[in-house]
Amino acid sequence: MQTARQHFGFTLIEILIVVAIIGILAAVAVPQYTSYVKRSQITEATSGLSEMRLKMEQYFQDNRAYDATPAACGAAGSSVAPAPVGKYFTFTCPTLTANTYRVLATGTGAMAGFSYSINHNNVRVTESLASGWGTAPVNCWVTAKNAGC
Repeated sequence: MQTARQHFGFTLIEILIVVAIIGILAAVAVPQYTSYVKRSQITEATSGLSEMRLKMEQYFQDNRAYDATPAACGAAGSSVAPAPVGKYFTFTCPTLTANTYRVLATGTGAMAGFSYSINHNNVRVTESLASGWGTAPVNCWVTAKNAGC
């Protein structure tokens, strides 16, 4: 008389089905995650620009003019508006006079292609975006992929 033998483990078909399901989930999840990471890194630019604008306006309130010297805005050790120390963006002031200024945040490394600015009138501009993120320049800060203002 033969006894029934139990089989343990998975068949090849079962393993292939699981691998296919994981592949489909990864195809959806990975692009969403990378978009989420970039959105979180954009906040470094927007908060840094807002901080520098605040310092420039505080100086203007005390002196009735902006400090037009190149070291006043964006320079390390500046007494007016030092550039925030950022991991993903560098901050500069390409336009600086006694009556106007423009602060620019330019992406570096993984954030290359992104640049944002703000000026003395609080006009916020998305200067450039990475490929696939939409069109620029626009007069707002685009902080999500293919999103408007």
